Amino acid sequence: MDSPLTLEPLFHIGPVPITAPVVVTWAILVGLAVFAAVSTRHLKLTPGKVQTVLELFVTTVDGQIRDTMQRDPAPFRALIGTIFLFVLVANWSALLPGIEPPTAHLETDAALALVVFIATIVYGIAARGMKGYLGTFAEPSWVMIPLNLVEQITRTFSLVVRLFGNVMSGVFVVGIVLSLAGLFVPIPLMALDLLTGAVQAYIFAVLAIVFIGAAAGESPGRPTSEQGETSS
Repeated sequence: MDSPLTLEPLFHIGPVPITAPVVVTWAILVGLAVFAAVSTRHLKLTPGKVQTVLELFVTTVDGQIRDTMQRDPAPFRALIGTIFLFVLVANWSALLPGIEPPTAHLETDAALALVVFIATIVYGIAARGMKGYLGTFAEPSWVMIPLNLVEQITRTFSLVVRLFGNVMSGVFVVGIVLSLAGLFVPIPLMALDLLTGAVQAYIFAVLAIVFIGAAAGESPGRPTSEQGETSS
């Protein structure tokens, strides 16, 4: 098996090399976009099976955002839901013959972590203002500014390493067992790979919620614990 750090381009678009993970990523994005467009074209008050599943998914995402961030989930729903679905489908693409999941390559994981990093800054500034957001790096004291800056970078790097390590290890294990034991023996491992892919997608999405929520802070309209105790 080739090194995950070495990729041969399939073709070039001008001077830009296009590798297999990029093509698979494009296919996943197009597939998710088509599915979203088709499944939401005719929404009904009495939902069918597909609409019921979609509503359950949206409700679950909203609940996770609300419980973690203590904010209205609407502004964050599209980003978090899209991240989860993409990582999930990308992880599960390993089960297709001849397909190596994009998330088994550092480039894809780094791009996903960069999206979360930028979203953290954007939502932080939107919620607190530029001055308020930059002020969070001086909490609880200006002495903590270097450490808080380093934390911002290292936690983004941890997203890359966590997702890459878990997905890549699953690909290696299934590939090795398949080459040694034949076609049917790895089926239990492939089922485990399904579970691992779902868990990794959930963890990545939850960490994105945590990081964005920390940058945005508590909702201004939410009462603090002291206010709640006083009113009680």
